[in-house]
Amino acid sequence: MPPMPDLTARDFARPAILLGGDVDYAMYWNFRAQLDQAPATGLIVVELSTLGGDPEVARMMGEDIRFQSDMNQERRFVFLGKAIVYSAGATLMSFFAPENRYLTRGTRLMIHERKMDKILDIKGPLTSCVATVTAMLHELEHSIQIQREGFQNLIVGSSVSLEELERRAPANWYIEAAEAVELGLVTAVI
Repeated sequence: MPPMPDLTARDFARPAILLGGDVDYAMYWNFRAQLDQAPATGLIVVELSTLGGDPEVARMMGEDIRFQSDMNQERRFVFLGKAIVYSAGATLMSFFAPENRYLTRGTRLMIHERKMDKILDIKGPLTSCVATVTAMLHELEHSIQIQREGFQNLIVGSSVSLEELERRAPANWYIEAAEAVELGLVTAVI
């Protein structure tokens, strides 16, 4: 496959997919409608600005991008983060090849661990209590595994190690656009 051509600001003038706001099911359906209308060949810019949201919805959109990219090599999906790309937005960005990730000037990325807000209520026979606790432990373990997979996708080709990312993520790691380029998390600032 030939190397990807360098992109300029002009290439981002008319994004095929414009997304803003919370990453939720409303954004997903908006994304899918725009994806269905996107050109069958050529450059397809996905522009996003978000404070975050549901990481599983971000993964759904990312899998759609991955699937469409695999299915049709004539399409080049490119991510453009605009102003803010927090949390689930970074998860979506991780599904794009590093050479297809761009940010606008002054954009901030924010990467953090997944969060959980649950109360474990233990009542009943002891064996059912053990099952409840075990089920919660399994949920935590698999959520951490999914988080780690996303972190690994995000840092492919960058100078950021998984250990560094996992060390910084619990305290919300904010990365300015130029620093993201220096770290190799994105290709360029537009």
